[in-house]
Amino acid sequence: MSSTTAAKKPKRPHGYRRPDTLTDAPTHFCPGCGHGIVHRLVAEVIDEMGLRESAIAVAPVGCGVLAYDYWKIDVSEAAHGRTPAVATGIKRVQPDKLVLSYQGDGDLAAIGTAEIIHTANRGENITVLFINNAIYGMTGGQMAPTTMLQQKTATTQAGREARVHGNPIHVCELLATLDGSAYLERVSLSSPSNVRKGKKAIKKAFETQLAGLGFSLVEFLSPCPTYWRMNPVEALKHIDQALSKVFPPGVVKDKTREEGKDA
Repeated sequence: MSSTTAAKKPKRPHGYRRPDTLTDAPTHFCPGCGHGIVHRLVAEVIDEMGLRESAIAVAPVGCGVLAYDYWKIDVSEAAHGRTPAVATGIKRVQPDKLVLSYQGDGDLAAIGTAEIIHTANRGENITVLFINNAIYGMTGGQMAPTTMLQQKTATTQAGREARVHGNPIHVCELLATLDGSAYLERVSLSSPSNVRKGKKAIKKAFETQLAGLGFSLVEFLSPCPTYWRMNPVEALKHIDQALSKVFPPGVVKDKTREEGKDA
């Protein structure tokens, strides 16, 4: 191709622009980690819904602890597992704000089990974003409450056994039994199409909160290449081949849909 021809070729528009709510900070996450994807989705939804000045996030102890470095919104820290309790207090004092709790599976389903269950049971009008990578990421790859049977971790080196370690906890299905939960959906980060579904789920959860309908939670099946001992491509395939079989993606509970059917 001649230089003349090349010069006449129109420039392609950029396929991606950083959301205004997402900072230009270097990431601290491992290569292939799903946390950064969810951070971006949250920022995109907040931008599109015009919520940056009214959104407040609560960050956990865990890989997501530095969320305040990435979002241009108010972010509060909470003790390990206590983000739903802190988010509840913020929402009750400032009911006009969008309040979201950001948690990993160890934070939410182990030390924070009581908080998440009672927050959902009371129907607290907050949104929880739950990262499920079936392992403890920050502390060295130990077994988490969501670790799958036969999955090898730092503390289940021969694989998780139900008789010894119990079974993985299905958070969405557990919370669906509580009257206070309004919207629960599980999504996957394994492909661009699934990531788009995740963005829609975040928006639906925020809309549920803004409508005053009660507790909402979105669970993300997220890769952890470092402690799955896989490369990023293998980790994404692993979500479809293994994790999604144990934790099927989809809407687990939607009170608005159920009430529409009753009507």
